[in-house]
Amino acid sequence: MSNYNLSHLKQLEAEAIYVLRETAAQFENPGLLFSGGKDSIVMAHLAYKAFHPARIPFPLVHVDTGHNFPETIEFRDFYAEKIGARLIVGSVQKSIDEGRVQEETGLDASRNALQTITLLDTIEEHGYDACLGGGRRDEEKARAKERFFSHRDDFGQWDPKNQRPELWNLFNGRKQQGEHFRVFPLSNWTEMDIWQYIKEENIDLPCLYFAAERECITRNGTILAISEFVSPRDGEVVEKKSIRFRTMGDATITGAVESVATEFDGIIEEVAAARQTERGNRADDKRSETSMEDRKKEGYF
Repeated sequence: MSNYNLSHLKQLEAEAIYVLRETAAQFENPGLLFSGGKDSIVMAHLAYKAFHPARIPFPLVHVDTGHNFPETIEFRDFYAEKIGARLIVGSVQKSIDEGRVQEETGLDASRNALQTITLLDTIEEHGYDACLGGGRRDEEKARAKERFFSHRDDFGQWDPKNQRPELWNLFNGRKQQGEHFRVFPLSNWTEMDIWQYIKEENIDLPCLYFAAERECITRNGTILAISEFVSPRDGEVVEKKSIRFRTMGDATITGAVESVATEFDGIIEEVAAARQTERGNRADDKRSETSMEDRKKEGYF
């Protein structure tokens, strides 16, 4: 009798697929939050495998700040078409134009916090009762507090001290009118797991994840790529460096790392040697010790 052993990646894959199928079974109208970053791409890939040969039973939902890297938007559209998924886009610029949010001003202004209102409006407009997110517990201390099924009240708010137990992978999706859930199938994955799985499955990614010569500046210790949203200030020097991005977000806040990794093996080696989390050079997370948790309580991803 042969032994049946799953690798740790296959165990994580099976767990995530179970959560995805449980979401489809318990909720009437889920959506999959899709940023065009590696975690949401892996989640969409898992959803494709979970329901194949049928179509993914929920749309990809992107909250577009208007300050995304062009490469990210191009990849988002390409990937949605490739897997045959519906794509729903909520626009922060539209929220600004309609007076729903007020854009920040000043040198270090960001649209990142404005996504919360756009996300909640998109959830209400389309009637989503669950939103699948690519958050992982190893990313940031606030995300380490999340359960697989994370309850949100009728204002979209999260109470980390009042979460439901999940013993034996039993998930409680009961909710009142107006409430919804955030669901995190990748909770137990690490950055290393993500990259090893991407390599094993040969998953397409935006080119920004791979090292290339790019014009950039160093601002407050963070390397920012020059773009239509980032230009040098007085005293800042534009340099050409071989850089890549460990995480994907607005061009105005997403820091790069110096790298020569142009393929999966090189990236995996760099991740193994890294001593800072991938969000460690995200400008929005540096605003305060509790910036992520404060945003999540208000309804952020």
